[in-house]
Amino acid sequence: MMPDEGQSKSYKIPISVLVVVYTGDLEILLLERADREGFWQSVTGSCELNETLFETAARELMEETGINVDEHHLVDWNRSNEFEIFNHWRGRYAPGVTHNMEHAFGLFVPGRVSIKISPQEHVKFEWVRIEEAIDRVFSWTNVDALRFLLKNRSSLC
Repeated sequence: MMPDEGQSKSYKIPISVLVVVYTGDLEILLLERADREGFWQSVTGSCELNETLFETAARELMEETGINVDEHHLVDWNRSNEFEIFNHWRGRYAPGVTHNMEHAFGLFVPGRVSIKISPQEHVKFEWVRIEEAIDRVFSWTNVDALRFLLKNRSSLC
């Protein structure tokens, strides 16, 4: 639907979160995007106006997986990466915006928890070993976050 004349288009804010959901055995929750077949990823999402990074991570977890962060341990990994936005997604951002700053979080869960995906965003989910997750995700920032988890597992699990 096009905005009415006089209304401004609502653009995404180029600040986002990536949340790696993982178990003590380093099983990783991956989601396959609905708009790009074969594009697997962790939970991701853009900040909304006046929303903290933690609030964004909690909201995206609930929207994309049905996971309530109050029942688990969400941690800001204090890591961020700037990346160039793929051309096919640039229309979601204000004209001239080409890069996004993504902040990494981890959500430790005791085991494979129940997942309820949002069909508008994802077509399926899988729990996979971290090595497979590193090979499967399409985003280099997701690979970076998974390698960080693998390297720091003793302090993060």
